[in-house]
This record gives sequence, structure tokens and C-alpha cells, in this order.
Amino acid sequence: MKQPLSVYAAVLFAFLGMIASPSWAAQAEPAGRRPNIVVIVADDLGYADLGCQGCKDIPTPHIDSIAQHGIRFTNGYVSCPVCSPTRAGLMTGRYQQRFGHEFNPGPVQKAADNFGLPLTEKTLPQLLKAAGYATGMVGKWHLGYRPEYHPQKRGFDEFFGFLSGSHPYLDARKQSNNPIVRGTQPVDEKEYLTDAFAREAVAFIGRHQKEPFFLYFAPNAVHAPLQAVAKYRDRFPNLKDEKRHTYAAMLSALDDAVGQVLGRLRAAGLEENTLVFFISDNGGPTPVTSSRNDPLRGTKGTVWEGGIRVPFLLQWKGKLPAGKVYDYPVIALDILPTSLAAAGVKPPPGTQLDGVDLLPYLSGRNSARPHETLYWRFGVQRAMRKGDLKLVWLDDRPPQLYDLATDIGEQKDLAASRPEVVKSLQDEYARWNAQLMKPLWGPPGK
Repeated sequence: MKQPLSVYAAVLFAFLGMIASPSWAAQAEPAGRRPNIVVIVADDLGYADLGCQGCKDIPTPHIDSIAQHGIRFTNGYVSCPVCSPTRAGLMTGRYQQRFGHEFNPGPVQKAADNFGLPLTEKTLPQLLKAAGYATGMVGKWHLGYRPEYHPQKRGFDEFFGFLSGSHPYLDARKQSNNPIVRGTQPVDEKEYLTDAFAREAVAFIGRHQKEPFFLYFAPNAVHAPLQAVAKYRDRFPNLKDEKRHTYAAMLSALDDAVGQVLGRLRAAGLEENTLVFFISDNGGPTPVTSSRNDPLRGTKGTVWEGGIRVPFLLQWKGKLPAGKVYDYPVIALDILPTSLAAAGVKPPPGTQLDGVDLLPYLSGRNSARPHETLYWRFGVQRAMRKGDLKLVWLDDRPPQLYDLATDIGEQKDLAASRPEVVKSLQDEYARWNAQLMKPLWGPPGK
């Protein structure tokens, strides 16, 4: 029997619609389910500490697999060279100086009374939870100690971890004023802390694998103190330097933890419906831990590239390219808008986001730079990157200008030969800076 022309037309239009759809569209399948989102934040990991970033003496096969099956950003940045402000920016998609969260707080007993991600700010878990996501956090919070700043008051259904900026790995019970908690209740955790966090992250996925979930997995590895157990130390018999030996063991434990999370997603058949980010919260503090930021200048705590350019990986198997290297600058502020776009969630009306949705850029639909300009303010340290030019000025010293396309190590100061460029960039930075708040608290100890 001949079919009516309208039937053939409908089929044709449906087919044309399929082939014209961008590669990242319809992410919420199968069966209309929205994608899961996993954000993994390593702590104090150096730019050159992963195999996919050139590390030779510490294998990181599980973390490297994210780059192999996804995208590695060679110019991936964070919005601050230390922990807490970076996390505040990531959680909000906004430069944290817009709401006064410019510095770390110091330890619990010395922190300012008002320390915490301001309650006026909407967080990624709050936005996803309102859209029906199960939300869980495992690891280091560092965004407020008081009850009103607790993770479960900021959008997380579940929390297992600690509230401060660092924690011992070998005996989690040593810090009575900074306990490991489940929800708000201290727990007597006996396992090596990185392993405990991996256990809890995997369990969260298991509990929620039949519904869309957001997992913020923020183990404190490889932050000091340098502590490891024999099963990881024994993997590196040829590393004779004790500091590097322990650091290698800690990084190997972190890699195993990431592997467990990825493996749980795979076992549940969720890999192709899960957007995975991996990032460090700042550059490595090389003298403290033996982390490496090669070939970058500087370390954690500085606005040189070694303090703010970090390992940055993204995977969405079947939806985004595999094995892609992306060279345009991106920043941790992009994680929130990219996640919301993947989930089909709009930010609240009137919200001024500084991050952008990366999906059109990564799928090839948009060939432009996601950001023409990025900015940093960390007390008396200031920097901006416009295109490949970076302006840095510290304290009251004259500004310095570098071309990162030819001088990734920031060795050749061009300021004296290009004063008009320096002046133009300073003027642009001043306009950005005028939008910001004064810090709500000072640097630790001040």
C-alpha cells in the first residue's frame, strides 16, 4: 500500500533534524533522563603532575583516561591561586571577588567570624537540587565553618568530609576541632582518608544511579601533610627522595580514587550519560610537597601561571570528542554554566555569571574563544590575560607584560617595549576591578 506523501515528508524531516542536531544536543537521553554531573577537585595538584600533562615518575592512568576519552585543556585556569576562593568561584560561576570571598580564612580557631560563601550567592548544587537532582558532596568543603554555611545548607542532600582547609590522612580522629563528619555528626574514620573518600563517593553513585545526580568529589589529596600508607608507597621503590616518594604515593591513591568513581559509573552503565570534570583548585606548592608546575613560573599562592593554570579535564563519552586537546583559555568558573546547560537548567534571572557554557565550543559549533579576557585579584597581586598577552603586577612594583604564546614561562618582560599595551590593559583591568567588593575578611593572620 502506498503511504501518503505526508508520512514520507515527516520521516524526511525527522531524519534531517537528526543529522542537523549538534553533537551535544539531547544530552538527557536515554529515556529522557538528564545527565549526571561529577565534578572532581584535586587539592594543590601541580600543572605537570599527571601523565597526560607530562609527568614521568608517577603514573596516573585513571585520571589520564579522562583526557583520553574526553578533552584536555592546555590553558585551564582557576580564579585564585589558593583553595577557598577558587572553590567559591567554582560553586557560583562568578568571580568570587564580586561577593568579597578573596582570601583563605586560616584554620578554624583563627578564622574570621563571617568567613563563608555568602548566603546571597546561589550555588551549583542548589540550582541542580531545585531541578530534581540528587546532590552529594565528599571531601573538603572550606567554604564556611558556621552552621548556616554547612554544605547541606548550600544545596547538598548528603555530605561526608570535613569543613576546614586540610586534614591528616592517617588518623582522621586527631583534629577534634575539624572532625570528619557524615552530615553534621562526627564519625570515627579509621581508613586512609583518600580511600575513605573514594568509598563514600562510590557509595553515593550506587545509591542514586537510577536518578540524575550531582556529585562534588573533593578529596584533599595531594595537599599537605605528606602522609601515605604502605600499599601506595610500595609502588615507588625507586624514588629515593622521601618527600617525592610520599607525594607519589598520595597521588597514586588519588588516581585510584578517581578510578573507582569512573569504574562505578561504567559498571552502572552511566558513562555516556555523565559529564565528568577534573581540575585542581590551584597550582602546586612545589617546595612544600615536591609538586611540579613545569614549564610554568610560580607556585600556589602566586598569580604567575604556576599558581593559576592547572590540570583541567572534561569527559562526556559519546557526546563530546574523545582525545581532544583544547588550547583556548577556560576557567573553573565555566563549570557551573556548562553543567546547567547540560542539565537543561537556566540560572536564576538577573544572575551575572562570569563563566560560560563550554559545550558549543567543545562540540565545534562555536570556533571563537570562550573568553577573550580573564582576570585575577588576590590582595596586592593582580593579573589579567587578554588573548595571549598577560599583565602581572605585584605590590607597588611596575607591571610586567608577557606573551604566553611564545613565552609560557613568563621570562621575557615586554612592558618597556609596549607601554601603550600596558596602559590599555591597566585601564581595562580598572574597569573590571571597579565592579568588585572589598574583601569580607583579610588574608590568614592579618
